[in-house]
Amino acid sequence: MVEGGMKCVKYLLFLFNLMFVLAGVALIAAGAYVKVKLDQYYDFFGNDYMGPGILLIVVGVFIFFLAFFGCCGAYKENYCLTMTFAVCLGIIFILEISGGIAGFVLREDIEDEVESVLAEALKNYGKKDHEGVTSAWDKLQNEFDCCGVQNYTNWMVVLPKPPISCCKDSATDNQCAQRSYNDTSAINKDGCSETFENYLKNKVAIVGGVGIGLAFVQVVGILFACCLARAIRKEYEVV
Repeated sequence: MVEGGMKCVKYLLFLFNLMFVLAGVALIAAGAYVKVKLDQYYDFFGNDYMGPGILLIVVGVFIFFLAFFGCCGAYKENYCLTMTFAVCLGIIFILEISGGIAGFVLREDIEDEVESVLAEALKNYGKKDHEGVTSAWDKLQNEFDCCGVQNYTNWMVVLPKPPISCCKDSATDNQCAQRSYNDTSAINKDGCSETFENYLKNKVAIVGGVGIGLAFVQVVGILFACCLARAIRKEYEVV
């Protein structure tokens, strides 16, 4: 049985794993939040932006169960279990750093893609077999109080008048019914591109920030596990 300072490390590793369980739950919650938010606009991007949320959920579940594995290794003072725990933490550390960096790279790519994706989707608004795109556009314009890609005039090449989802929240039903490209008093005039771009960047930044932040916390767990494993091995050698 480890004694002295290593006994303190053993209990610190227990405490770390308790925090790790909470971190796993937090990752699952953050991943679910990001996925639900981005799923609303699946018809714009397909699977391109679904990965970050799913990655957080998968890593969160893995971390949750790995924490119990680490507790078993520390409690039983088993060298093999403790070293396996440290190695698994190291692998997750690399994955989280990679995922975090990928998230921030994806964040920069968003700026180049959003406007072109929205412009292409706008052409399919109201068409048969593109109900998902129509629904996504209506949700986007309702949620962000915007209209069109750069502005409301983008709809001129698609519809005889702006979609009803362009109407202001303050507009009456009668005002909204009379909306037109000449009378814009009842509709939002600003485009959705910039607002939606910032929205996506924010969600992807959550993934990158959480991943990188948790990765550096794990370094402490790796050090504790390695120290404890070394002490356990010395105990075996003495015996």
